[in-house]
Amino acid sequence: MLRRALLPLCLLAALPAVAEARGFDVRDMVALDRVSSPVLSPDGHVVVFAQRSVDADLKATTALYARHLLTRDLAPPRRITPEGWSVSDPAFSPDGSTLYFLSAKDGSQQLYALSPDGRRIAFSAETFADCGADLGCTKSRLDEQAARKASGRVYDRLFVRHWDTWSDGRRSRLFVATLPGEGEGPVDAAQALSVSLDGDIPSRPFGDAADYTWAPDGSHVVASVRIAGRTEAWSTNFDLYRLPLDGGEPVNLTEANKAWDATPVYSRDGGTLYYLAMKRPGFEADRYAIMAMDVATGQVREVAPDWDRSPSSLAVADDGSTLFVAAQDTGQYPLFRVDAATGKVERLVGDGSVSAFDVAGDTIALTRNALDTGNVLYVTEAAPGAPLRKITPTDGERLPEVEFGAFEQFTFRGAGNDIVHGYVVKPSGFQEGRRYPVAFLIHGGPQGSFGNSWSTRWNPQTYAGQGYAVVMIDFHGSTGYGQAFTDSISGDWGGKPLEDLQKGWAAAQQKYPFLDGDRACALGASYGGYMINWIAGNWNEPWKCLVNHDGVFDTRSMGYVTEELWFTEWENGGTPYDKPENYEKFNPVNHVAKWRVPMLVVQGELDYRVPVDQGLSTFTALQRRGIESQLLYFPDENHWVLKPHNSILWHDTVNAWLKRHIGQ
Repeated sequence: MLRRALLPLCLLAALPAVAEARGFDVRDMVALDRVSSPVLSPDGHVVVFAQRSVDADLKATTALYARHLLTRDLAPPRRITPEGWSVSDPAFSPDGSTLYFLSAKDGSQQLYALSPDGRRIAFSAETFADCGADLGCTKSRLDEQAARKASGRVYDRLFVRHWDTWSDGRRSRLFVATLPGEGEGPVDAAQALSVSLDGDIPSRPFGDAADYTWAPDGSHVVASVRIAGRTEAWSTNFDLYRLPLDGGEPVNLTEANKAWDATPVYSRDGGTLYYLAMKRPGFEADRYAIMAMDVATGQVREVAPDWDRSPSSLAVADDGSTLFVAAQDTGQYPLFRVDAATGKVERLVGDGSVSAFDVAGDTIALTRNALDTGNVLYVTEAAPGAPLRKITPTDGERLPEVEFGAFEQFTFRGAGNDIVHGYVVKPSGFQEGRRYPVAFLIHGGPQGSFGNSWSTRWNPQTYAGQGYAVVMIDFHGSTGYGQAFTDSISGDWGGKPLEDLQKGWAAAQQKYPFLDGDRACALGASYGGYMINWIAGNWNEPWKCLVNHDGVFDTRSMGYVTEELWFTEWENGGTPYDKPENYEKFNPVNHVAKWRVPMLVVQGELDYRVPVDQGLSTFTALQRRGIESQLLYFPDENHWVLKPHNSILWHDTVNAWLKRHIGQ
């Protein structure tokens, strides 16, 4: 339900008192406040952000806080939403007089974006196609399904399940509603914009309001959508559609590009539509190029074509030609300014990882994290070298009694004599001259990175806090080192990446004498879990134990059982029946006879990316071979472990496994 909201302010609680130093623990991680969603008032004078907190039973609620930026005092931000509410997605009206947000107080939430006049709102809702704009029709249909005595469903095309959810026939569709005036009741009617399109807006499972944008004149919305059909499970062809509010038909603006088009944003005058676009169909980790479409002519050009980085977000300054993007870069995730006319790229905010940002005039609000802290809110000016003004505390300030492990990036010559990067994190309480057991973490993706960033799932500080040193290698295939480096893993899962891990492990031990190479365990999830299985049969000499979370056991089986087929088909150059030799080349199942190292296997029942059969097969192979092994099974988790109490169990189980095999 959509309502106006402009509420009074209250103070944050005081920070905890200083205590004796200790190591970071999973219980610290799940209890820490988490800052997100920074938004600026149109004049840049006020920043609002969301902060998630948990109670004693780790039940989470999210509140909104505000800070007036014209003052330089030390007063903390003030809470502006009521106690007991859990809210999200703050947005200012165009004139800055009203703050809108979503609340879970009265039921479900939806994503939304305000129109330029502030009177209308675009939002998404999961509906059945034949229900049109009648949201009550969808509720009735769901009630009918729930009342049926038979539970079976019939499907006639793929994507029967995605990420962690089975399809029930609904799609996420875009609607527009007129907001109530003063004294009027809540919104009770909406106009359907995308019901004629067989696709989800925003995209599932991780799409958000960045998937669509209003035209400056309010006449239409532009949205990124993949038309589903029978090819949905192996297609990455997202197009930008213009969805008019006058009842006209949707218009495909990027039909010529058969790859992914995303993140549409208009210039203020409406003359240019900026967006991000991949170029290779079927490849989800292709480089995103910044594109500019002349709205009058439809002509498209690439901005900064020689910049070999892949932005993940996009904002346009008021001048219509200055762009702001965040992109991975050599183990960091900086914020950049791009001149749309010349393609000149300048780094604004460097070390660490910028997770979200908003721009108003010359002011930027951003959240940034690093290997030693979760998100911290800053404000700065839109110019290189401008100082950062910290608005919220670091995790070190929230936990003054905790000693976080110091970290350092290093380089070495990897496969093909290429320069490869890695990170080492020292254990808490580090002492010169001592040697420490090692947790060797292997990232997933495989097109991903263990860079200078904070994670609430695979966080090296949780290992450093238990007395382990941590080594992480951004092997061939990692993101942020140029697209050719990212491309190099496709078709070579067990080749160059394994060589990089081997050479990186040797280089780290040579450079950091505190690493005890005789007491080391390797751990990984997803592709990292695949690599654990590959290591088990192809490089098991250094390791005293292994940890495999939701890892691929049989690449051929994976090509049939995973839900996003475009991934396995790109990585292996085709389908399992067209290219069977590619699926077998680096298949861990073919090397089980050489397994010998104790392994902890973790698997979520709701993981449809790397389904449960992969984890059970791994555990079966270990048990049948007589290798010391354990299976940690979560019936209620997907590819990730998200529930706080489950996260504690995960870390306690993993730490106990490490302690058993390499001490502490």
